[in-house]
Amino acid sequence: MNGDAASRARGGPMPMAARADNLTQVELTWVEKRIENWIRFGRETREQVLDRRRRVFFYRPGAVFAFVRWAANDFGTILSRIDIVRAITPGEPYQTLPFVRPGGEILLKIEGWPKVEQVLRHIDAVEAAGVDPCEVCPDHWRHVHHRLTAGQEPRAYTSERHEAWLKRRRVEG
Repeated sequence: MNGDAASRARGGPMPMAARADNLTQVELTWVEKRIENWIRFGRETREQVLDRRRRVFFYRPGAVFAFVRWAANDFGTILSRIDIVRAITPGEPYQTLPFVRPGGEILLKIEGWPKVEQVLRHIDAVEAAGVDPCEVCPDHWRHVHHRLTAGQEPRAYTSERHEAWLKRRRVEG
């Protein structure tokens, strides 16, 4: 077995040839009161139903989505996590993330249910301000990550901040 085949046999990265469509894949699982992986926001390109408990969402390069993972056992919650991720373009560097193939640019990573709830409330506030969370400046999600990690409240994402981001994107683009 050559090096690439050995890497894939151990669950390594998928070869580019196997990802002919160049889409980022996110596997979602729902086993009530045990495993709940869901998308809080994001615009998937395609959905594939694997069985009644699992499905896969596909995202184009550059798409931003929020992936929430929660798991429990007989004694209570064992995992609560939210990641806000930007799907990568082939050839770009990326971070690996369980259930996300090949991986993505992680803009925010928060663990622990109280902090995950803070992020969910922040997303609700962004939507209440009339902004689609998929369109929020990536730097803002990094800001939210850093502030919550430091135990501080993140700044609100206002329509004025969003307009400034859109103007900056047009100038840089």
